[in-house]
Amino acid sequence: MKVLVAVKRVVDFNVKVRVKADGTGVETANVKMSMNPFDEIGVEEAVRLKEGGKATEVIAVSLGPTQCQETIRTALAMGADRGIHVQTDVELQPLAVAKLLKAVVDKEQPQLCILGKQAIDDDANQTGQMLAALLSWSQATFASKLVINGDGTANVTREVDGGLETIQAKLPLVMTTDLRLNEPRYASLPNIMKAKKKPIEQLTPEALGVDPAPRLKTLKVVEPPKRKAGVKVKSVAELVDKLRNEAKVI
Repeated sequence: MKVLVAVKRVVDFNVKVRVKADGTGVETANVKMSMNPFDEIGVEEAVRLKEGGKATEVIAVSLGPTQCQETIRTALAMGADRGIHVQTDVELQPLAVAKLLKAVVDKEQPQLCILGKQAIDDDANQTGQMLAALLSWSQATFASKLVINGDGTANVTREVDGGLETIQAKLPLVMTTDLRLNEPRYASLPNIMKAKKKPIEQLTPEALGVDPAPRLKTLKVVEPPKRKAGVKVKSVAELVDKLRNEAKVI
């Protein structure tokens, strides 16, 4: 079974995000970038499937500028076999990403696609669902456990409002990962060195027959308002009074 994993290059989760002075987006110049944490979980799950004999090949795919090759190299160092880089400087939105991934899937013919449930930069939570719709494949979102069966199906445990739900889906399958699916490994230095020799195929949206032009326009990005300092109250009655008359929440 071939497994395809999408990996996105985002601002590192430890970095304090700053809005650009003109309000057109967030500042990414001279900012540490890394693999989206949910995608990192997806790579780990794919590598575990290969180590368990369920998968034969793991392919890491990233879409975006040249620097995305660093993200692919990280996935290769974690255990992916090869990478595919769809190079474009266009701002990619979820639908364009889904269309590009569909084109790659049509080319590679994997049986399982693993995506993070969302990216920590835009929090869109759309790409996996869109990809499944475009491919007419089964989908399982917010997965916290994956079991590949021998009859062409997979049991996926999902996190839902009421707790956990286990569903059985037919392969081929698009799955999106939740935090509790696994804990990603650290890439060792020998594996990092080996990753430099693993192949990364270069593609373009034009070669895949996809127009990546944005359909939405960002009008303005602003920082959230700063939280006001709290106050101490002397009694429950005073607390209720402030909640009712000042905060107006009750």
